[in-house]
Amino acid sequence: MDYVSRQEKLQQTLDGERLDGFIVTHPQNLRYLCGYSGSSGLLLFLNGRRTFITDGRYTEQAREEVRGARVVIAKGLLLAEAARLLQAVKSARIGFEADHTTVEAAAALRKLLPRKVVCKPVSGLVMRQRIIKDADELRLIRTAVVIGAGAFERTLELVHPGVRESEIATQLEVAAHEAGAEAMSFETIVAAGKRSALPHGRASSEPLPRRGFVVIDAGVILRGYCSDMTRTVHVGRVGREERKWYEAVLEAQLAGIAAVKPGKTAGEVDQAARQALRRRKLDRFFTHSTGHGVGLEIHEPPRLGKGQQERLQPGMVVTIEPGIYVPGKGGIRIEDMVLVTASGCEVLTPVNKELIEI
Repeated sequence: MDYVSRQEKLQQTLDGERLDGFIVTHPQNLRYLCGYSGSSGLLLFLNGRRTFITDGRYTEQAREEVRGARVVIAKGLLLAEAARLLQAVKSARIGFEADHTTVEAAAALRKLLPRKVVCKPVSGLVMRQRIIKDADELRLIRTAVVIGAGAFERTLELVHPGVRESEIATQLEVAAHEAGAEAMSFETIVAAGKRSALPHGRASSEPLPRRGFVVIDAGVILRGYCSDMTRTVHVGRVGREERKWYEAVLEAQLAGIAAVKPGKTAGEVDQAARQALRRRKLDRFFTHSTGHGVGLEIHEPPRLGKGQQERLQPGMVVTIEPGIYVPGKGGIRIEDMVLVTASGCEVLTPVNKELIEI
């Protein structure tokens, strides 16, 4: 990872915002900017220099991981150490992450800093960079997607009536770890029968019914980068109505993927998927957005939802995951990860989407 280039690019943004400095505390932003993966850290940009501050628990980790910044081990609060470094500044405008800083922490920062230093809350500066993935990030994301897909395919052998949802989730996670995943992106979703109508139905102790849909939604983390995939299978014979539902969701998902192109707004992608379900008179059962960005966090900008005006750019990685959820009957969701390219898009998820009957 070219952490120095990322820091230099953010410095250019800070110059454009007329900020003399910037305090980064959000863990994923720290990892993105300097490689640090611990839980306690602060990166201070000040007059073109970068200082990384942590506490004694992470001395060795910081020295091994942090790139492009001087490492300082604080004896007390990290913010207090940052304030100490700012004491020598005659006057400055220092930004901090408003979207990741509590009111209490912001107030404490203002109290610690001298009056000549002005604190300015700013949002999204690092995410504006993170939203476009570089070659190293895409390599890790691609591998994470393949690991997640392989874990799903191995687990599919376990899907039979009577098997508990939690057993399926556990087996999928074991398979993912055996394939090299460091963690799961989120709590694995396995929801069967009537429970498949729950968009985020966490795996329960309920056994799979003799007949019904099974929604399996899981993702893995590889060196900090996430994957996300959903497939819906059916145990028992599929009825005519259920098959039509599945075909409608697949049609909507393909329409959403077809709409992913540079220059398109996130809302236009959502509208493409939603219209496909509207033609089938099923759009009232589609209760969430069509997708979201994925990277160091499982949910990142852009959000592919109604009215969203963010324009897609090459290098963005998003999910396309329309679904329908019919209370008392069941639900279906199909989700792929998609890379926005210069000419359109590339589907990263390698798993077949045709309806599987078990």
